[in-house]
Amino acid sequence: MQLFYGLVQGDSVLLDGEEARHAAKVLRKKPGDTLEVIDGSGTLFTCRITAIDRDKLVAAVVQREADFGHVPYELHLAIAPTKNMDRLEWLLEKATEMGLASITPLVAKNSERVRLREDRLLRILISAAKQSYKGRVPELRPMLKFDDFLVQPFAGQRCIAHCYNTPRKPFTQVVDATKPIQICIGPEGDFTTAEVDAAIKKGFEAVSLGASRLRTETAGLVAVSVLYNLELNQ
Repeated sequence: MQLFYGLVQGDSVLLDGEEARHAAKVLRKKPGDTLEVIDGSGTLFTCRITAIDRDKLVAAVVQREADFGHVPYELHLAIAPTKNMDRLEWLLEKATEMGLASITPLVAKNSERVRLREDRLLRILISAAKQSYKGRVPELRPMLKFDDFLVQPFAGQRCIAHCYNTPRKPFTQVVDATKPIQICIGPEGDFTTAEVDAAIKKGFEAVSLGASRLRTETAGLVAVSVLYNLELNQ
């Protein structure tokens, strides 16, 4: 199955730019042919092409499949982006393949990066969703200062991972996959003790991701894999 990403409005689908060119020029699709399209909301649309004009392709929806590639958990990752963008991009790709719901980039006290190319990151999320047959593209939320993030409402379980020798529980033991889950991962220098204390006061549970000290992107992937493995073991 070759998936495309497009804009769906009612029974009409629009592919533009590279998506349209790939369908028309590389795969040599023409009016009357069918395509499988996602729009990032979770539904798979089977469509019939009605028109192709340069960098645009228009199609009509003939069938819908809800919850395409659905995973039985909802994980929201809040993470301080790495200085090396390749590492963050790798994490986003792998986490999307395992069913990440959303990501919030954080600016913490020890952050090394405070700006992102959101357009590039969104392309990576879309590409990974198509490659792994996911109808849902993870939501890329605006970058937030850590203090501002703590006061954001969230109806679910909230955790913060850190490496300090203070009371923590293994994430594998506290995670409740029946609820939406939010986990915070700090920068390479970790969250400060003040940041950890502030999170705990806001209702976050301090957790450990294992005995090893992990890089930021590794810690993020470990957190996602905990939920992924719960799915495999059900």
